Amino acid sequence: MRIGDLATKSGLTTKTIRFYEQAGLLPAPPRTSGGYRDYPPHTIARLAFVRDAQAAGLTLAEIRSVLALRDSRQAPCAQVGVLIDEHLAEIDRRLAELRQARTVLHDLARRAAVTDPDTCSADDICTILTRP
Repeated sequence: MRIGDLATKSGLTTKTIRFYEQAGLLPAPPRTSGGYRDYPPHTIARLAFVRDAQAAGLTLAEIRSVLALRDSRQAPCAQVGVLIDEHLAEIDRRLAELRQARTVLHDLARRAAVTDPDTCSADDICTILTRP
């Protein structure tokens, strides 16, 4: 199938498909006698996998490593489990940072609500953000 048909069936653009090929997520397809890419039908499922893996937060490098395992006829389940655990740990770390930032911002908002700009001296940049 030509790249335009693949794009239509996969819901991606031809530019994205070419990028995925250059990034090593798709093997180079055979060419027609006219030099056009001739993608096999199973490429649609591979593109759907890439899209789903990206939606789960995997990077293109991580997706490429999963595909490489599958292409070498190995089940990538263990590696995918590790990647999921790593991404969950990173999300938990970021959530903790966001909760801490939220607490700080709530404190600053309370301070801002009671700050009278007329009491700020010319030497102060901002008394709301400066620790007392």
